[in-house]
Amino acid sequence: MITKRSQSAENMAHNILARVKLTECCAIALLLVIACDSSATNIPGYPERVEGYDAREVAQLPKYCPHTLEFRAHVPGGSNDTEIKRWTSLMGPTFNAMHHYCWGLMHTNRALYLAPTKQLRDFHLGASIDEFNYVLRHATDDFVLLPEILTKKGENLIRLGRGPLALMELERAIAVKPDYWPPYAALSDYFRDAGDIEKAKQALERGLAAAPDTQALKRRVADLQKPKAKASDSTGSKKKSN
Repeated sequence: MITKRSQSAENMAHNILARVKLTECCAIALLLVIACDSSATNIPGYPERVEGYDAREVAQLPKYCPHTLEFRAHVPGGSNDTEIKRWTSLMGPTFNAMHHYCWGLMHTNRALYLAPTKQLRDFHLGASIDEFNYVLRHATDDFVLLPEILTKKGENLIRLGRGPLALMELERAIAVKPDYWPPYAALSDYFRDAGDIEKAKQALERGLAAAPDTQALKRRVADLQKPKAKASDSTGSKKKSN
């Protein structure tokens, strides 16, 4: 009995030691991943985080961004009380969450124009989704920029290869404001790139029915017709030659 108990205690000690070592290894691995991610998110010549408020990046944002909650303390002129009150009166209580949308736009711009690798591009696109989601969780149902934020989220989901989720967000944008044209354009571009020209046309038709004078949608209609026209011309010449 003494031998068995000793052996059992020894086995238990080995198991505990193994678990401790495994925990230590996992912790080290996690730190390495964080370190790798941190270095991988750097863009040469820019702050590591968008919260560095680089003047070049802030200049690309909507005029209200410097006056949002977190920006105003870091961007020159952002703490102007008159502007803060003006934008708050225009946007309502959701303006208190709009710094997240501005961060999301900064992540989007980094992904599209600054990221040197796909890994970094996807990192910033993913970060933008998180920021957009924050505003969507806090936005009132009648928030004036709700269709825009939903569309931006949908566009970035498409860029991340998450088409089905993107379509849901774009349809939500349309449901909120049917005459807002950008989600129709994004839907059409998505279907066009997927090779479904018929659905691409249908999205444009829906958009033009709701916003008839939208030149961006009309241009897309014309672009979709060009390959068909060339094909028709080619078929016609072949018939004549025969």
